[in-house]
Amino acid sequence: MSETTAEVLTKSFELGYTYTRSTGPVIGRFLTALREGRILGVRGSDGAVIVPPVEFDPRTFAALDDFVSVGESGTVTSWAWVKQPTKHHVLQHPFAFALIRLDGADVPMLHLVDTGDEAAMATGMRVKVRWAAERRGSITDIACFVPA
Repeated sequence: MSETTAEVLTKSFELGYTYTRSTGPVIGRFLTALREGRILGVRGSDGAVIVPPVEFDPRTFAALDDFVSVGESGTVTSWAWVKQPTKHHVLQHPFAFALIRLDGADVPMLHLVDTGDEAAMATGMRVKVRWAAERRGSITDIACFVPA
């Protein structure tokens, strides 16, 4: 038996995205409102207000354009505590990911809640927006929610 060494072929490759993508009319309007310190939802065919807004009705798939202003406060419907944030998290101390039904909305949105302590976190608690010091038209314009 002879031993042969196969040549290994290699090729350097750098993945790049040579295009840009717009947010579209619905999410673009939502992000513009956040930059202005307002929160918008959209009314679906069943009358439910969805935040963040979606472009198409989840039931009928029809285009949606009935924008609705909702409140900056809401109710936590579900949550999970993050004891040890990673470098990828916005907050670098323990916090909760929570589903928050904003006043005037029917569908909860996912965001961060900063209570400082897991014992202070509860389903049904009222929270309010803490706006970012500098807003630029991004979901991070809502820095997090805090107890109301």
